[in-house]
Amino acid sequence: MNPNESNKLGTESVGRLLFELALPAITAQVINMLYNIVDRIYIGHISGIGSLALTGVGLCFPVIILISAFSCLIGMGGAPQASIRMGEKNIKEAEHILGNCFSILIIMAAILTGFFLAFGQTLLQLFGASSDTLPYAMSYLNIYVIGTLFVMISLGLNSFISAQGFAKISMATVIIGAVINIILDPVFIFLFHMGVQGAALATIISQGISALWVLKFLTGSKTLLKIRFKNMKLSKRILLPVFALGMSPFIMQSTESLLSICFNTSLQKYGGDLAVGSMTILASCMQILSLPLSGLTQGAQPIISYNYGAGNTERVRRTFRLLLTASLTFTVLYWLLNMIAPGLIVGIFAGEEELKQMASWALRIYLAAGFMMGIQMSCQQTFVAIGQAKISLFLALLRKIFLLIPLIYILPNFFADKVFAVFLAEPISDFIAASTTFILFKLRFNKVLNVREKIVNNS
Repeated sequence: MNPNESNKLGTESVGRLLFELALPAITAQVINMLYNIVDRIYIGHISGIGSLALTGVGLCFPVIILISAFSCLIGMGGAPQASIRMGEKNIKEAEHILGNCFSILIIMAAILTGFFLAFGQTLLQLFGASSDTLPYAMSYLNIYVIGTLFVMISLGLNSFISAQGFAKISMATVIIGAVINIILDPVFIFLFHMGVQGAALATIISQGISALWVLKFLTGSKTLLKIRFKNMKLSKRILLPVFALGMSPFIMQSTESLLSICFNTSLQKYGGDLAVGSMTILASCMQILSLPLSGLTQGAQPIISYNYGAGNTERVRRTFRLLLTASLTFTVLYWLLNMIAPGLIVGIFAGEEELKQMASWALRIYLAAGFMMGIQMSCQQTFVAIGQAKISLFLALLRKIFLLIPLIYILPNFFADKVFAVFLAEPISDFIAASTTFILFKLRFNKVLNVREKIVNNS
């Protein structure tokens, strides 16, 4: 890609650009999905212990999600800021943002590694681990958290690659790690008989290689924005806007961790290890829905942010319309598949018939309003792309903190089937949150663009 490639963000056909940028991003997210769930597929089919081992690894989700959330805080907070500065032709400031984000990712990784190594067992017990599942959870977690630095760098800095329009390089970051993980998993789990420890080891090796790939590119000659030592000194002026903008995607991710805890503890109370195992599978099914949507929004983000910075508001509008159409099409098709044949995807993870039957029943309840996720994510992430930190933060809090988590505890008081009531909390919160997001977007979006247009025209 030549140095003038980023100009395409402001001139080339929006439809073609979205296809060029979103296709690699979606591919990367689909592969990333395999990266995240392939461990569960193999673990779920370990002879004799698959169900307990899968439940144990599922109890580690809150920690895994939280580490990713901190990466997202910096990556999704910094990358749109860098894209906007590129749209303003201020490359020096964009590189300053990149350097500060690199430094803070390293610091956060060190803190998180120490914390989870020290308090991992206590946390897992709080998350609902039983005496049967705790050994499997600890075996996985103690190895996984050693690779925290690799996760932070590969996820956090990869956003800066895609933000420049290097979608294929960004995709390669994920592909490299995922392919290595998929190859190493069966070798370590079955050939070397390492079980869940083998799955964790395969994961951190693959994440380490992905991190090296990202650093090699962002310090090389092909990148438009380069990591430079002089930009790594932490600056409040740079980091505060990064934290403010990244807070929305951070809360979206980190509350998944809290959400996982709430679901697991409630389901353990009402349905035991079988219900918690089912939740592990449902979380995987939700990833199949949300990660491709994330790829779509990642593909749209550089176009929206760049043109917002340049004051090309009509291109911003066109990009959003295409994003919304594509997101809704995908979510409706995936929703239909799961309503008609829930056992199709559940069977990939469940090796035991009892677990498969329960998870298939629960999936129809859990994803009953899944078709509306396309509206939620496309509107919310567009707010992030145009720098609207406060409203995107509110929308991130709305679905999980204000709605879903309270409903997990409230609804069982009104239903005889307590497990059904816990799963029902998801579609109710999805429907209310998506409806509210769309209404706020209709009220706010054009006003924000009109203000930006006036600022650019008067400058």
